[in-house]
Amino acid sequence: MGTLHNTAEKGDFARTVLMPGDPLRAKFIAENFLEKPRLVNNVRGIQGYTGTWQGREVSVMGSGMGMPSIGIYSYELYNHYDVENIIRVGSAGLVDRDLKIRSVVAAMSAYSNSSYGDQFGFRGVMAPCCSYDLLEKAVAEGRRLGVGMRVGAVYSSDTFYDERPQLEVLQKMHVLCLEMETYALYLNAARAGKNALSLLTISDNPFTGECCTPQEVRETFTQMMDIALSLA
Repeated sequence: MGTLHNTAEKGDFARTVLMPGDPLRAKFIAENFLEKPRLVNNVRGIQGYTGTWQGREVSVMGSGMGMPSIGIYSYELYNHYDVENIIRVGSAGLVDRDLKIRSVVAAMSAYSNSSYGDQFGFRGVMAPCCSYDLLEKAVAEGRRLGVGMRVGAVYSSDTFYDERPQLEVLQKMHVLCLEMETYALYLNAARAGKNALSLLTISDNPFTGECCTPQEVRETFTQMMDIALSLA
């Protein structure tokens, strides 16, 4: 049986799910990277597909924007569909000035202004980390493909239009980039005893105003997709 947000049946999702924020990017990945993809979910336009890549079954599904949204979908995949690995393939704004548009980042850990972790009853501040196994494999694959991938901390924000200056503070803490989902994904993975990794491509530079178009973000960030698929 499905869930409130997913009409797929048990077994419709592979053990590994690639999760972009944009459902249309999920459709792009399914149609351009997977063999014989089939649509297994489309509730609220959050498209989920399962197919094969180099003979291995793999799924891809959108998460929507923000921690509440990815929190719902990753929770259901981990706890209702027996998914073991979720690899976020998302976009981010740079914080570290050594990064450039289209640089690829692997999120080793995530800082946040979110209260998402309060639900777990931990007396302190949670600092969720990725799966080391997935990270190690992703770094090795990035080297093999000649992708100069940066590894480090990212900042997951609950607010996109934030009136409080944050960039200088984040730079002092050596944060690489800014996005909106990784913190919740890593906490859900930790709670479920599963694996997660965020691979992010820099789509905009808040210092210069340079940014990619929505279509470019959707269809041209293929280096991180190649790395993510190698982990399936």
